[in-house]
Amino acid sequence: MKIAIEHHGNRYNADLDQPIDLSIELGKVRCFYAPEVKLQPFTDGDFIGSVASGAPVNYYNVAINPHGNGTHTECLGHITKEHEQLSDCYTGRTHFIAELKSVALDNLENGDQVITAELLGEINPQSEALIIRTMPNSLAKLSKDYTETNPPYFTADAMQAIVNAKIVHLLVDLPSVDREVDAGALANHNMFWGTTGEQRRHCTITELIFVPSEVDDNLYLLDLQVSPIGLDAVPSKPVIYKLEKTKI
Repeated sequence: MKIAIEHHGNRYNADLDQPIDLSIELGKVRCFYAPEVKLQPFTDGDFIGSVASGAPVNYYNVAINPHGNGTHTECLGHITKEHEQLSDCYTGRTHFIAELKSVALDNLENGDQVITAELLGEINPQSEALIIRTMPNSLAKLSKDYTETNPPYFTADAMQAIVNAKIVHLLVDLPSVDREVDAGALANHNMFWGTTGEQRRHCTITELIFVPSEVDDNLYLLDLQVSPIGLDAVPSKPVIYKLEKTKI
């Protein structure tokens, strides 16, 4: 199935039969001391919700931590007292024009690895969403425990550049846009959502994605699918589709 898209005076075609899934299965990665994902068959008396145990159906309880167990999308309720739910902020359409950028890391004197504005470079003005793939890219990102490893993060100037470019949805292959231990400042989260000024309530951050190495940097159609759970962050499945520019 192919569709035609018009965006900011440009026309594109996208093949919906060729999705590229950027999500990581829940429980395959871990960060911020999150407990492991637990999948247990529901039990009630002699009933055990497992076909292998004699039940007619598999009927499981699931315990997860969206922030720490896999790909998730979060809203400003992640850092506000009001604890807004993603469903309060992420409403309307779910498809966006997204730029995929592969970004190298800089090394600070203290050993931290960071994404700077200079490394980020110019952001395509057509973009509503920005997908960041840190380099080098490794399959280890699909099964990593990031806890106490001080993963890479964004510098303030890089996040300011993203806000200045009016990026609505930011997707990264990192556990967080901020330093793992920052005394609770969460400066980049606050800057992205404008908590000290005009709030960008409609904006989201998606963390712990994985972009296969064979996917080229370019513009894509992003379908940002999220779970309907009443939390500030929920498991999500971002899917992108190649765009072919055509004449209007």
